[in-house]
Amino acid sequence: MPAATPLVRVVRSGVEESTHLGHVAVCDAKGRLIASAGDPDRLIFSRSSMKPLQAAVTLRALGEPPPPELVAIMCASHNAEPVHVRTVRRLLRFGRVAERDLGCPPDRPSRPDDVVRTARPARVYHYCSGKHAGMLAAAVRSGMDPATYLEPSHPLQRAIVRAVRRGTGMDPAIGVDGCGAPVHGVSVAAMATLFARLASPETLGAWGPGAATAVSAMRAFPFLVAGTGRSDTAIMSEAPNVVCKVGAEGLHCAAVLDAGIGVAVRIADGSDRAASPALLRALGLLGVLDERQLERLHRVARPVVRGGGRPVGELVSRFRLRRTSG
Repeated sequence: MPAATPLVRVVRSGVEESTHLGHVAVCDAKGRLIASAGDPDRLIFSRSSMKPLQAAVTLRALGEPPPPELVAIMCASHNAEPVHVRTVRRLLRFGRVAERDLGCPPDRPSRPDDVVRTARPARVYHYCSGKHAGMLAAAVRSGMDPATYLEPSHPLQRAIVRAVRRGTGMDPAIGVDGCGAPVHGVSVAAMATLFARLASPETLGAWGPGAATAVSAMRAFPFLVAGTGRSDTAIMSEAPNVVCKVGAEGLHCAAVLDAGIGVAVRIADGSDRAASPALLRALGLLGVLDERQLERLHRVARPVVRGGGRPVGELVSRFRLRRTSG
């Protein structure tokens, strides 16, 4: 079994201060491994990177498709900036459900400027509130019990597991995500396969139309998917052929729409700061992003290391991919 490989170096004042190890997989829609680093078979939890597929299942259950901006917020791990909160509330109204019915924990916005404008933590400020609002709306509109929508035995969650099997080619382990929803354990390569299939939604069977809608909405509204200063928003705003979605614990996945391939990066120590530099390195090695695009994404590709409030170094990703023969 391949060990985790060095993916990102942290350089401070010209000295390599620390190194983030991890795993990378590049797959096509047939599940074939194209390239990798570290162990592509490493079992991980999909966390928020599963949201586009969860949204596809939710859309199928809804029947009537909501406007694309509401679909984008269903796929989001947002900052709870004012536009995010307004859009989640629009989705709740669309689903005819109340804010108090959200099952995610109360939270505060991510950005200090937005925190000072809030009186107290609220469920709508949670970064997964769009996903939860969509699931609640689907439960109500399709006649399922909204009170138990987070239980693994709920019909909506069972449908999501079936879609995960179709999308990843694996029977997932089931855990509890940070927001309280079921989370799915699959391999790094399985997540790359899923994102390749998001780029080729016909491979997802009954969930294909919903997946195509989710991908289109994320492309149309990248700010709603994340927000100010966030890697998903920056990458999708710069690269018209990429849809990407972060997940907690150092996971970052991307679908390359015109190539029909998926890329998954998982940082072994769970560090979120290293995931986007590693993903952008992989996309650069694959020729998906050119040097000019990578330079414009330098804040994401090479995050600054600070000392005394000023830049004194950066995160650097220079790993190589192993190409799979045949």
